[in-house]
Amino acid sequence: MSDKEPSGAEKLFGDFAPALVHFTDDVLFGEVWTRTELTPKERSLVTVTALATNGNTEQLDFHLRLAKENGNTETELIEALTHLAFYAGWPQAMSAMAVAKKVFRS
Repeated sequence: MSDKEPSGAEKLFGDFAPALVHFTDDVLFGEVWTRTELTPKERSLVTVTALATNGNTEQLDFHLRLAKENGNTETELIEALTHLAFYAGWPQAMSAMAVAKKVFRS
């Protein structure tokens, strides 16, 4: 038994979807996010904009917090979401900004 805190994926899906937990924890965050070609700050900015562009606001809360931990400022993230309105669509940007406001002002 490990003393390590269970990951978010493990808390959500545990024994229900162990393969998804493995791919999330070991492949995505264990291998992809640790690659050196992009900094964690850059990876976070790319991830936040991709989630916003696709309207995946369920994951945006977590990734906006992670983006701040990885060195992105609230101003940078708000600007990126504002910029996306013209390229990804107004509804996606508005929805993402609502999540950002909740995350940054709570």
